[in-house]
Amino acid sequence: MLRVRVLDDAIRIGRHFAVSFQRTLRIPDDGGVYPLPPGLGRFPVCRVRDYASRVPAAWREHGGVFIPMYQREALWLAFEGAYWRPTAVKVAVGKVNAVSGEPWSEAIGRGAQDYVVAPGQPWLDGINAGEGFIRQFVAMPLGMGYTVEGQVTGKEEFGGVQIVAYDPKPGRFPERAPRSRFRGAFLETVCCEAPSAAYGGEMGLAAGGRMRQEIYPDEHGADTWDAGNRGRVYVHIVNSEMFRDITGMEPPPSPVTARSYAQAGLPWFDLYDEGKGDVAPSPTLAGVTSVKEKDQSLGFGPQQDDGTLDVPASSVVVLGAGAGDVDDGEW
Repeated sequence: MLRVRVLDDAIRIGRHFAVSFQRTLRIPDDGGVYPLPPGLGRFPVCRVRDYASRVPAAWREHGGVFIPMYQREALWLAFEGAYWRPTAVKVAVGKVNAVSGEPWSEAIGRGAQDYVVAPGQPWLDGINAGEGFIRQFVAMPLGMGYTVEGQVTGKEEFGGVQIVAYDPKPGRFPERAPRSRFRGAFLETVCCEAPSAAYGGEMGLAAGGRMRQEIYPDEHGADTWDAGNRGRVYVHIVNSEMFRDITGMEPPPSPVTARSYAQAGLPWFDLYDEGKGDVAPSPTLAGVTSVKEKDQSLGFGPQQDDGTLDVPASSVVVLGAGAGDVDDGEW
């Protein structure tokens, strides 16, 4: 089994892979498809075992880590890996696979592709819900029916994010020293707004607005990955109040709105990935109701400005396909 560590607010699984949780803008849920919003810094990652006497008893059974989020705040997963020795990665939200919409399983290579390969796939911003786009990950409290888990399974008992990473089988990739190759595109926020009121304690991920993003087919083949050599982690999501109660620390401030960011003329992003293809969308995930749609069905008024944003082409920075690669692949 691969070693799982927390270092610099990133989860490192094995020698060649890491994932961090990036704070970002919540894009409008207006039916449009938006470019990639920026990274506004990493969410703090805390180990359950460091706060064992303060966390819910259920957490101690499976360990893992936890991160703080505000209700209706968005995030994306940033993957880092050695370009010369890739890793296969499964991601689930509330134990619903974020690529396939199927129940969580640690088996790999059976049926349609339900994982991503990093590097290659530099990030994942949401569930695989459409041709060439995803629906953004947005935090919502458990028990209200908003989360992907609640809509797909009919209950909300897990929440959070589940991740398992697989090394390639021996001999599939070389062990030679790589040449230097790294690219990042993370920005720091320039302003912030007061935190919104939190509801409940533990949270899961719901579906937000639509964003241009493809999930790339595995060019190496499912037989490449060693199902017996893997590392896994359970990521709990808590609101700001619960985070304070457990850790005694303040969570990061609430991020700027997408409208404020766009009005400031700051950059959005796109990825030059012509020819890499796209895994077919999940019919299950395509049927998930978004946060805004769920609000409307429950008779709630607008919770934030979801009006259409004009993001001019001049504000979109096109990144190369090597984004997310690291130079030496070891920590």
